[in-house]
Amino acid sequence: MTGLAWKPVETGDEFCGIRNLAFDAGENISYNVFYAVMGLYVNAGSANFVVTQDHVNNRPAYHVVGTGSSNPSYDWIFKVRDRYETFIDTASMQPLKFIRDINEGGFKKYENVTFNNQTNTAVTTNGVFKVPNCVQDVMSSIYYARNIDFSKYNPGDKIPFTMFLDNEVYNLYIKYMGKETVKTRYGKFRAIKFKPLLVKGTMFEGGEKMTVWVSDDMNHIPLRIESPIVVGSVKVDMMQYRNLRYPLSSMISFR
Repeated sequence: MTGLAWKPVETGDEFCGIRNLAFDAGENISYNVFYAVMGLYVNAGSANFVVTQDHVNNRPAYHVVGTGSSNPSYDWIFKVRDRYETFIDTASMQPLKFIRDINEGGFKKYENVTFNNQTNTAVTTNGVFKVPNCVQDVMSSIYYARNIDFSKYNPGDKIPFTMFLDNEVYNLYIKYMGKETVKTRYGKFRAIKFKPLLVKGTMFEGGEKMTVWVSDDMNHIPLRIESPIVVGSVKVDMMQYRNLRYPLSSMISFR
């Protein structure tokens, strides 16, 4: 896998003290994945993210499980059966353990990472790797991003973070794009818009090609994601939610 590096103008240490104010155990959010076929979007898959309370080495942790799959009728185009897990320290919001078990278009991979935040190392089946302070994994970075105070930034600002994936450290960023109203399959929302810098993978292209809209309220839940993929493009819409930490006050209208 090739990383797309960007040298941050400030260290990620600024975000080491980030606190979770956006979500809580019990949160459950489901999405529909729409795939573009000849300019029309068809419902081709689904995804679900669940947060529970757990412990890792007697340390309280949020256990987040994200699953995604293509609908069986569209498996012939690009079959997806993904499961991601992260265990996030409730106090520091840093990952303690990460598990990835994916099948994307026939590419299968299993990854199990244990993070030691005292020694700044990540332990995998391939060895022990040095990582920077406050490094994130693929899943924890989503919940980390939900706790960013976007009011501190101007459109175009880049918010740096580091991520460990496939035994490598990547210097990445989230590019804040401002606020706008977005209409999804679920409803109409006031939203915060940003573009994450992606690492090129088996399904998503690298660079700033993905756009994310999150609710402009205290929850900051992802409402819509749009991105080109290796075979066309996808649009992901939030379709159901349970046990949000706060009311979804950003919703203007339902459907």
